[in-house]
Amino acid sequence: MHIILGGTGHIGKSLCKELLAQGEEILVITHNPDNITEIKATGADVAVTDVLDTNRLQGIIKRGKRLYLLNPPAAPYTDTAAEERKSLESILAALEGAGLERIVAQSTYGAQHGNAIGDLGVLYEMEEALKAMPVPVSIIRGAYYYSNWDASLDTARTEGEVYSFYPPDFKLPMADPADIGKFAAQLLTAEGMASNLTYFTGPQDYSPNDVAAAFAEALGKPVTVVQIPEDEWEESLIKVGFSEVAAQSMVNMTKITLEQKYEQPDAPQRGSTTITEYIKALVGVDATEAK
Repeated sequence: MHIILGGTGHIGKSLCKELLAQGEEILVITHNPDNITEIKATGADVAVTDVLDTNRLQGIIKRGKRLYLLNPPAAPYTDTAAEERKSLESILAALEGAGLERIVAQSTYGAQHGNAIGDLGVLYEMEEALKAMPVPVSIIRGAYYYSNWDASLDTARTEGEVYSFYPPDFKLPMADPADIGKFAAQLLTAEGMASNLTYFTGPQDYSPNDVAAAFAEALGKPVTVVQIPEDEWEESLIKVGFSEVAAQSMVNMTKITLEQKYEQPDAPQRGSTTITEYIKALVGVDATEAK
């Protein structure tokens, strides 16, 4: 049995679909009872718990032998790093003595030691803690998710504009979360694999200009990039609901990416889905749901 902690997001749904197609048994952990019906409809089993309930979480994890771990993202209106450290601490405690034979953990490009750098610091701490455990661990450092651009569909459609903290021509590693999910399924079902760390990105790096061009092609109208000046980053985040501390962390993470102050792999694992294919699917799904 595969235990999936983080099975309701873009990566998790792709992972579950892939495992179920292979005839694997999976159990999805969710904190939201409203997800039960949808999860069971896929053929997966489901368990509802708060990840902060360490004892119950451990009991659920013990029902399987292999675990996919995605530390739940905290709501942006909170102190996100503090909240994510709380959930991570509970998860790590639940793993002690759980009897797992393999863990596949979701991390990110740019994970590194540091303060006030949000996910980059929290996920690095996760990586280091998992490496110390007596069980093979596969860590996936995923590139910037294509799905981060989902929220741009509305402005692309209504204003013909995509807003970005990055310069229009700044290229960075990006990946389709569904491709990451498929890769995670490969790692979960692999036999005899030692601990490893893999960078995962798309078929090529993309810029905000590339994203705008993808929206333009999918929508059949011109779409341009509007760069938000650095001195407006924090204010713009707070306006859309970020707490001050979460906004500061996001600003610092953005600077690390922009200044490329992170380890960059020579030969990352690459998915096949292009940004154009992803945006076309996004626009198609949105149009279907609007009918």
